[in-house]
Amino acid sequence: MGGGPDKEDLLVTVPLPRSAFNLAKLQKRYPDFKVTFIQINRDDLSDEQRKSELKALYKKATILLTLHLLPDDPGDIPNLKLIHLLSAGVDHVVSSPIFTSTTIPLTTSSGIHGPPIAEWVLASVLGLSRHSFTMHKWQRDHHWGGTSELPGGMGSMSDWLGKTVGIAGYGSIGRQIARVFTALGCRIHAYTASPRNTPEARRDTGYLLPGVGDPEGTLPAAWYSGTTPESLHTFLRSGLSLLIIALPLTPATTGLFGAEEFQILHDAAPGGGKAAKTILVNIARGKIVDTEAMLMALDGGMLRGAALDVTEPEPLPEGSELWDREDVVVTPHMSALGVEYMVRAFDVFVSNIDRLEKGERLVNEVKRGRGY
Repeated sequence: MGGGPDKEDLLVTVPLPRSAFNLAKLQKRYPDFKVTFIQINRDDLSDEQRKSELKALYKKATILLTLHLLPDDPGDIPNLKLIHLLSAGVDHVVSSPIFTSTTIPLTTSSGIHGPPIAEWVLASVLGLSRHSFTMHKWQRDHHWGGTSELPGGMGSMSDWLGKTVGIAGYGSIGRQIARVFTALGCRIHAYTASPRNTPEARRDTGYLLPGVGDPEGTLPAAWYSGTTPESLHTFLRSGLSLLIIALPLTPATTGLFGAEEFQILHDAAPGGGKAAKTILVNIARGKIVDTEAMLMALDGGMLRGAALDVTEPEPLPEGSELWDREDVVVTPHMSALGVEYMVRAFDVFVSNIDRLEKGERLVNEVKRGRGY
């Protein structure tokens, strides 16, 4: 039987070519699976014939592997017993009737994004703190610059030894970021919605890549928690040189970081004085940060810089001020990508197929009440 459940009807609906998936390996492992692969985008659903074909496939499917497409009507999936998303977040499907009106287990590929995103964060932060982007422009211009030409002069350059890094959202991504910055000699302050007062509570119970992250939750020197503005502000007052946002997007986190939060962050920054000391990083979702408030904080000297892999809106409009700022790094929501992505996401999916057969707890199962 190939080691897995028999007579399953797997439907794969993704905007990627078949070559991105090792379906042959899956078919060998589960020879009794019927696998149907469709390369499809949301825009393709404007074609009524294509939409009708997909609806017919939904009727037969028992397992769905997708990036962002869910059927409109729960009645179209009478046999579905598992939905696996290739993404870590679920904010793009929380309004779907499948999410709101069914109890079909929904799992994500969370746990695979830590290594590439941590590398992106490190590269972006070092680029800002060491003025690497300015110096690269000098190189392109064949210009041998000097410290007097740097924004803020030599006094604006520093290393990260002994600095405090605050990570809002201490999941698999936040934990790998903590691992990387701990290696630079930083202190880690973690912030989570629920308390982590025991070793068991601090443990990472999601999908784990070997040798990655902070599985036991031992790296933070301080751990803050809560869902009130006061609890968040206590975290922001802890003297942060770097604030990394790695929270899921929910109604509670939408607009969570605004003018008041940036003022508190600045007032509590290490060293005191009027000069901005803190760099903001957002690898979560653009809607978590008030963009106008962030721009005002940058202009007003409350933030030293910002690195954004996500923006609001996306794509970032051509006329946005963010494009041309020397103190901002913007990338098009690609910090997690790499040749390893699909291999790792597929491993999470296969793990859940095995767990489904054995009646075990699924890894990365979404808690609908929380929205993630």
